[in-house]
Amino acid sequence: MNAANAPEFDLIVIGGGSGGLAGAFRAAEHGARVALLEPHLLGGTCVNVGCVPKKAMWLAADVAGRLNLARTLGFPVTPAPLDWCEFIVHRERYIANIHASYRRRLDAAGIALLPSHAGFLDPHTVECENGTHLRAERFLIATGGRPVRPAIPGADLGGDSDTFFQWRAAPECVAIVGGGYIAVELAGMLQALGSRVELFVRGDRLLREFDHELADQLAEDYRQAGIHLHFGYDLAAVERDDGGVRLRGMDGSECGRFDALLFATGRRPNSERLALERVGVAIDAQGHVVVDERHTTSVEHIFAVGDITPNPPLTPVAIAAARRLMDRVYGNATALLDPNDIPTVVFSHPPLGQVGLTEADARRVHGDEAVHVYRAGFRPMLYALADVPQHSLFKLVCVGEERRVVGIHLLGEAADEILQGFAVALKRGITLDDLRDTVAIHPTSAEEVVLMR
Repeated sequence: MNAANAPEFDLIVIGGGSGGLAGAFRAAEHGARVALLEPHLLGGTCVNVGCVPKKAMWLAADVAGRLNLARTLGFPVTPAPLDWCEFIVHRERYIANIHASYRRRLDAAGIALLPSHAGFLDPHTVECENGTHLRAERFLIATGGRPVRPAIPGADLGGDSDTFFQWRAAPECVAIVGGGYIAVELAGMLQALGSRVELFVRGDRLLREFDHELADQLAEDYRQAGIHLHFGYDLAAVERDDGGVRLRGMDGSECGRFDALLFATGRRPNSERLALERVGVAIDAQGHVVVDERHTTSVEHIFAVGDITPNPPLTPVAIAAARRLMDRVYGNATALLDPNDIPTVVFSHPPLGQVGLTEADARRVHGDEAVHVYRAGFRPMLYALADVPQHSLFKLVCVGEERRVVGIHLLGEAADEILQGFAVALKRGITLDDLRDTVAIHPTSAEEVVLMR
């Protein structure tokens, strides 16, 4: 089919992950004729090899931890490892229901779903893998990203955050390379599910984008849980060792043997197959599609959202950006996605969440004299009852005479659930006095946020 006879749409969305689906559904609500191109499973990284199965495994690990606490507190619970195959049946059933829901919604919205990759032929035409040409007035690129492994000898002997979800049992001893949120989440999960975990971090601490005090406390919690942390580690090669692997550092040191190895060393945007050079869509050195605050690329009718862009690689960010974009393009809205004060959580054990500025960022932006910091370190009641040495740390970063709260940082049980409401308060300009005027709910961890002095 030549381009002149190609089917015409108002919008073609390339990529059926969270951002692409959100954009397609919102455009269709406004009456646009939409086609969605997705060669793999609907939902992208988040639903299939990211947020959803990750949280399922985190919940399994959390249950395992509570069963251990139950024994300590007097419940006659017999220790038993997780039957991964049984649990995965439930996990995959849950994900299959999400896929089915997406398909029903696409059918109901009249969105054409094509299971194909696509690349641009000209500014208004894309070519599918089977040679079919499709034309549209506008395009939304939402092809996401994928994990990458370091360019070292033996890297193929390790897995990554995608292949982790193919595992059907917890290896006895696991090495994880990386210090970001994926590495930290996998480490806590696997340790709780029975593996012995060693974490190899190039830098001098975990989670460099998070407040250093909370990251340091999490590292101590991990040590107490039995995770061995190697900071300042530069990996040179991976070698086979009696059915497992051994790590060789740049300094010649050897670590191992490990039954399994996972790399959590970054992600790369899926931009190679789009043929963006044919239409002049700019990309940066890492392969991200460059967008402005309106999520417009260097070509005015081509847009991009999600991990394909340099924006924060968070599912809710992609969804919010896509919905606002389509409301502007096909509706009467003018609102842009506010890139400031976006809350985020690392599903570590315990979880770590933040919204707003870290202490270091606040001092850089506002100056040392304007910044006021408040902390609450404690053991949650359950862990104190069981005499487990896991500590929580909550922290407020405030600025100015009015003590306006510009950063909320929570490490501890239920931090993920607690943060959402306080994120709304921070967004609305809450002050320290506002928090102190709020009566605490006792006994809870959340009360520490309103009791800080």
